[in-house]
Amino acid sequence: MLSIPEAVATHVDGAVHKVELVRTPGLFLVRTMLAGAYIGIGVLIMVTAGGPLVVAGSPWAPLVQGAVFGIALTIVLVAGGELATSAMMILTQGAIAGRVGWGRAGAVLLACLGGNLLGALVFAALLAGSGVLAPETAAGQNIARMIEHKAEATTLQLVVRGVLCNLMVCLAVWCWARLRGEVARILVVFACVLVFITSGFEHVVANMTTFWFGLLTGVPGATVGEFARNVLAVGVGNTLGGAVLVGAAYAYGARPAPVPVEAAPEPMAAAPGRRPAGAGLPH
Repeated sequence: MLSIPEAVATHVDGAVHKVELVRTPGLFLVRTMLAGAYIGIGVLIMVTAGGPLVVAGSPWAPLVQGAVFGIALTIVLVAGGELATSAMMILTQGAIAGRVGWGRAGAVLLACLGGNLLGALVFAALLAGSGVLAPETAAGQNIARMIEHKAEATTLQLVVRGVLCNLMVCLAVWCWARLRGEVARILVVFACVLVFITSGFEHVVANMTTFWFGLLTGVPGATVGEFARNVLAVGVGNTLGGAVLVGAAYAYGARPAPVPVEAAPEPMAAAPGRRPAGAGLPH
């Protein structure tokens, strides 16, 4: 397992790589779009696996949905993709280390979000055309209920849910960087994702697929205004959770501990019956 400073150094190098990747826009766009689509795969398996349980009113539905969504983040990490939510942590650590400027980090993050959005839109369009989430299916009813639930949340609730979501997502990616074994890495990713999905937290890239699918298929509650409100509020929350609670916290924790100043040795006390050195000499 890497130490905390070693893991931060790995992420700092990753931040530099992300900045350099933007200089090849075509490659950057492909990788960001792939990440957006891969998270869409998580939405698909989540609503498909949980759909029958949701329709039946089973209390196990959230747990099952959380258990399968980890496939999405695992694919991103193994197959390779530029995901905005983990970049929120990595770019912050690069900026704190002074290897990436704050302005450049912000620009790269926005570009990453844009690419994720395009990938999510394409994947949602494919889902809509496939008919696997048709309104009469359990999966289609499940995603419709998800959209309705998200639209009912207040903006503050969406922000806080976004903070908590990316706390878990970035912890998954952080632990992935520290661990060396493939099995351990995958297990911790599934465990962290299980928490945020089962708890009902909000992931901005996943919501891009969810709402765009709703817009394309006419799901009640899916409007352009609601789509924009959700992405903005959840995006702010995800940024705070990833950049501050994980990125900045571990960048601070990687700093070397201050070396204590050694106390000056105290003068030796004179032994009984002996005069201190210099006693009786003229001053």
